[in-house]
Amino acid sequence: MNDKPYRPNVGIALFNVEGRVLIGRRFRGDGPEIILPGLEWQMPQGGVDEGEDFRAAALRELWEETGVKSAIHLAETDWLAYDFPPYDGPSTHRLARFRGQRQKWFALRFVGRDDEIDPTTPRNGQPAEFDAWRWERLDRVADLVVPFRREVYREVARQFAQFACK
Repeated sequence: MNDKPYRPNVGIALFNVEGRVLIGRRFRGDGPEIILPGLEWQMPQGGVDEGEDFRAAALRELWEETGVKSAIHLAETDWLAYDFPPYDGPSTHRLARFRGQRQKWFALRFVGRDDEIDPTTPRNGQPAEFDAWRWERLDRVADLVVPFRREVYREVARQFAQFACK
């Protein structure tokens, strides 16, 4: 039985006008969450500060990780969760402190231009997490992420299918 808590987290499915979602490629040496080569892609996501509104956290994380501010709210999921893979590194790392992440996912419509997207510039004192980005079909993203996140990504794809390209 794992007695560590889940880390409160938000995930963002940012849809363009064609119904594709923004994904970023995590830096190769970005940490133990990347466990298999070729599975570095993910949608933006991040932790929620104590007392922070979850929708506000989603917009903040989207901006911190991608530079995007031009987005409008479409929908959100109930709580979804995944467990982190086994970890025996420094006790200060989130993989050591938390069992996994408990997430609320937000579907947002991108209403800006692609040149607004800049994942490599650090913001709010946070290092850049992505070294590249692209638009992808929502139903394909689960196959591009690390295995421990796949079921959550499949559920996000199911719940947000109405906003995705067919």
